[in-house]
Amino acid sequence: MDFIRNFLDYLDRLSARELVLKTVYLIGVFSAAVIILAAVLMHNILSDIPSVDKLDEYTPSLTTYVYDINNQVIAEFSVEKRAILPLSKIPVDMQNAVIAMEDRNFFRHWGISPRGIMRALLRDILHRRSAQGASTITQQLSRGIYLKPEKTITRKIKEMVLALQIERNFSKQEILALYLNQIYLGNGVYGVQSASKLYFGKDVSEMTLGECAMLTGLIPSPERFSPFNSQEKAKQRRHLVLQRMLAEHYITAQEAAAAETETIPTEKSTLFASHAAYFVEYVRQQLEPKYGVAQLWKGGMKIYTTLDLAMQVPAEDIMEKYLAKYDQDSAKSRAPAADKDKPDEVIPSSAALQGAFVILDTKTGAIKAMIGGRNYRDSKFNRVTQAARQAGSTFKPFVWMAALMSGYTPATLVDDSPMAYYYDGKDWRLLEGATDQYAIDLAIQPFVGNKDFKIWVPNDFDGKTLGRITLRRGLEQSRNLASINLVTHVGPTLVADVARRAGIKHNLDAVPSIGLGTSLVNPLEMTSAFSTFGNGGIHVAPFGVLKVTDNSGRVLEEAVPEESESFSPQLSYVLVNMMKGVVQRGTGIYASRLKRPLAGKTGTSQDSKDMWFIGMTPDLTAAAWMGYDDYGSIPLKDWTSSLTVAWWTEIMEAVLKDQPVRDFPVPDGIVFVTIDRNSGKLALPTCPAKDKLMEAFIKGTEPKEFCDVQH
Repeated sequence: MDFIRNFLDYLDRLSARELVLKTVYLIGVFSAAVIILAAVLMHNILSDIPSVDKLDEYTPSLTTYVYDINNQVIAEFSVEKRAILPLSKIPVDMQNAVIAMEDRNFFRHWGISPRGIMRALLRDILHRRSAQGASTITQQLSRGIYLKPEKTITRKIKEMVLALQIERNFSKQEILALYLNQIYLGNGVYGVQSASKLYFGKDVSEMTLGECAMLTGLIPSPERFSPFNSQEKAKQRRHLVLQRMLAEHYITAQEAAAAETETIPTEKSTLFASHAAYFVEYVRQQLEPKYGVAQLWKGGMKIYTTLDLAMQVPAEDIMEKYLAKYDQDSAKSRAPAADKDKPDEVIPSSAALQGAFVILDTKTGAIKAMIGGRNYRDSKFNRVTQAARQAGSTFKPFVWMAALMSGYTPATLVDDSPMAYYYDGKDWRLLEGATDQYAIDLAIQPFVGNKDFKIWVPNDFDGKTLGRITLRRGLEQSRNLASINLVTHVGPTLVADVARRAGIKHNLDAVPSIGLGTSLVNPLEMTSAFSTFGNGGIHVAPFGVLKVTDNSGRVLEEAVPEESESFSPQLSYVLVNMMKGVVQRGTGIYASRLKRPLAGKTGTSQDSKDMWFIGMTPDLTAAAWMGYDDYGSIPLKDWTSSLTVAWWTEIMEAVLKDQPVRDFPVPDGIVFVTIDRNSGKLALPTCPAKDKLMEAFIKGTEPKEFCDVQH
């Protein structure tokens, strides 16, 4: 109280002039303090504000698109789904809708709207909420590019300062273009181009007025107003946008009414559907190490591939249909027979039967279709490229090619007779003289139970032997004993070399059983190897990427087929001609329903763990495989590799329906003569018609003797 009394006395003693001066001085000091405090505060707020000098160099995270051979989008790699377009490519209706809804004074203000800011500030104070709203398009752009998504006074100040800087450095058209390419529109997509593809399945330039209005209505809350979450809210927002556009004289009442009648999308465009997931991952694994994660996932590249969705989609559907049916049949076969009260009860199989399918262009090696399994979400293991399975009898064409290279012809007689091998500690050797089952049993009797003496007695699936048969018949009927006899005579090392030259990449064991397909391979290399024969002996490496460009269209790489001459055209044609017999008369006869020239080979591995069919036309080579991932045997007793032929055939029926029917071209140096299919010698008029066959030979190797069989 004494201090106050003394201060008042002091004021009474001052003159009027002195009092005014003192008051001015105090106000000045206080104002200076406020200014300094505000300057320090603003410095702290704006110290980390980014520069807008390089906004014209701003490159947001872009979507990389993967295309099939017909430029249809297969998939995309993106952190944020986004595409960048110039303003000229964005419909005027889209531009006007955004301006009408988000910033109707966009072309008149200088970055911020003081009236809007005051109105929003009063609303925030009354409702005791953080600063929000009243943002111009320029402010929204600055917030989206530079600032964190927080709602504070500090961020609002930064947003306004940045908006002023952007307006000073860029034209209104540039700002609008950046905004339309930057704005988030739900479901992970940024910018109107990606949003148009997601919601409507079309390019943004093709959007209608109603679609432009619907997209614009999403901006304040894309998930809340999404048509996929609420059709009614999406319609309400579209109506509001159209009314604003009408009020701003951007559209007429008739145009607004017509736009109101347009349908609202109910699900994502099929452009974003997942087909060929295993193939897309195959492409990613090739390109990501080459270009880096950032470039692939954020760089907006365009990847043009060899895949044909017209082949891929039916192949996926048909394979799944058959394998699901096999699973069902397998489960029924395991149901307890004693439970007669529930005859229809199905006990699920312990594991799902898996499958793989791949189509290659025979001439170029281009991958036209690839199915690495039944469901990529359940298992990302690609059985086309990563599986290591026994090829079974599909390996036999390599044995037959080795025989042709060693001087055999399709008419050469080979033994389909019993045999036995023993292991001498270093190598497998043929047990001499053991040419029938009795002799084999007699020869191995002394060694039964001897752990140091290993015996191998091969046989055929039917337990029969056919004696002396032609090379052609041995392949058509897939005779194991004939194959092993050939391996014994030409040598397993040559067979392994033939397989490698054809395109097999896995290491192969050069042992007598190599002719039964006991070595491990995958469907892609087997398909590639078969296509070598169909391509006249020229091996072409399989590939999936045709061209890669960056986001400006600059070509980063283009595919060049890798070719190498592995076998002569004549040898290849003779082998393919024998393989045509597999489809015409042999184990793959089910595929003959396609009614076109086909060459192929079936295969079933030991204990029915793998079932194959690989077939080819002059243009396409395709492989089908099925089996269990845990290497379990396929359970139904009457199942054979012909069941794999069944779904291979149905797939190829869809794939080839519009393809021209062509036969394998005959190279120079090939002659055709009519032989007796039993003796392999030239046919006589007395030979039965059913035993006559027009056979292909390399000129000079055709038989010279006439048939001496008494028919």
